[in-house]
Formats: sequence, C-alpha cells, structure tokens
Amino acid sequence: MIADRRRLGLALLLVVLAGLGGWLGFSRAGSPPQAPIGLFTTLPILWNEADDVAGLLNDSQPPHWARGELARRGAIVPLDALAGPKGYGPLAPLSRLVIAQPRPLSPDENVALDDWVRGGGRLLLIADPALTEDSRYALGDPRRPQGVVLLSPILRRWGLDLQFDDVQQPGEREAEVMDLTMPVNLPGRFALTAPGSCHLWGDGLAASCTVGKGRVVALADAALLERDDPGGGRAAAFSALLDTAFAAR
Repeated sequence: MIADRRRLGLALLLVVLAGLGGWLGFSRAGSPPQAPIGLFTTLPILWNEADDVAGLLNDSQPPHWARGELARRGAIVPLDALAGPKGYGPLAPLSRLVIAQPRPLSPDENVALDDWVRGGGRLLLIADPALTEDSRYALGDPRRPQGVVLLSPILRRWGLDLQFDDVQQPGEREAEVMDLTMPVNLPGRFALTAPGSCHLWGDGLAASCTVGKGRVVALADAALLERDDPGGGRAAAFSALLDTAFAAR
C-alpha cells in the first residue's frame, strides 16, 4: 500500500513537471542537444517538500542547487521505476543515470539496472546507510526520503558491500575522496567482496567500478546533496563526481 501511494504521488508530480518543462530540460536556445540524464531518487531534488501539488506549484523556495548541476549536462528524466515489461524498460533510452538514496529495488529492477550498466551505462550512485538531512514528513510517510538505503543485491553483484559503523559520532565534517573535499555525516563504507572490478577511495567512502562495458561511481553518504550550500562546496564536489561518472571510457 505504501509503495502504491508513493508511485501514485510520483506519477502526479511527473505529469505536473512535464507540463512545466518538458522533462525538466534547461538547455539554452541554440545550444547543442545533450543526452538526457535519468534521476531515480527519494530526495527532494526536483521538487521541494510540500503537502500537495498546489504547494509544489506555489512554493517560493528556490530550486535545489543539484537540479541545476544536472540540467547543465542534459535534460533530466525523472524515473519512478527502473524496470519495464520488456527488459530494462525506462533505462533503455538513457546512457547516464543518477541514483540518489533510492527506495529498495525489486528483483526485476536489480536485473534491469545490472543489464543496463553492463551494456555501457554510466551511473553515479549515492547510497547512505544513515540519512541525516531533516524532512518535514514524519517517519512512515511514503513521501519521506529513504532513511536507510537497501541495495545489497545489486552491490554484491558488482563486488561491493555497504557497511556502517554505528558507534561513530554524528556531525558534519569534511572528507577527502577522489581528490575532492566533500561534507559527510555518519557515512557508510564500501568493502570489496570480489577482486578486480572496483577501486575504493577515501577508506571506502567511495568506489569506482568497471562493470561490463559500463561504469559505476558510488558514494556511501548523502550529506553532499543537502540543500544548504552557501559556499558552493557541495555543488562543486557533486559536479566533479558527475564528470567522473559520466566520462567516456
């Protein structure tokens, strides 16, 4: 029932957003077309948290900075599912994808995502085992961002295990990963479960993997995507991660 309500709510939002911007494309007139970017997330990146569609349309809060970073690289395609009736369905027309703090994937979605990456897809995955950003929605509300990411089947398929140290102290701090400085708060850590295809960065805070013909860049914390970014440090780090994940092999 909760999953059905979430899907219904997302479907309504997609209709509204499509009417406002044609899949949220922000390309300037006369600029060359860019490949679209899929976005699969429970975080309020494309729309602000509001009680209903009317609240979304009338909200005076500025758009999330991450939306602009994505839009500079191509039209954003919001996804509420990764699998369709034929193969990987919604992923078929995409070559680039961001998955940020997603809901748990169904078995069909795990297969579809793995097939898509192995076929040449480029994925930036942000998976936080202990989300720290506040939400206006109460625990149990299907609109609330996923508090604990559950992606063990697909991570194991790629040779990774997401771990969490539950005795670490909360509080935002800076971490160095992939020659980038980024904020973290109660981060997870990736560990390798198979040799060969993945490389760990920042003591496991991030991983980069070659999977078939594709690439996965994964980050084990979502504090990077919190809305508050007065100095632009979050945007800069996110931009660099996108460039790393989406670079041609």
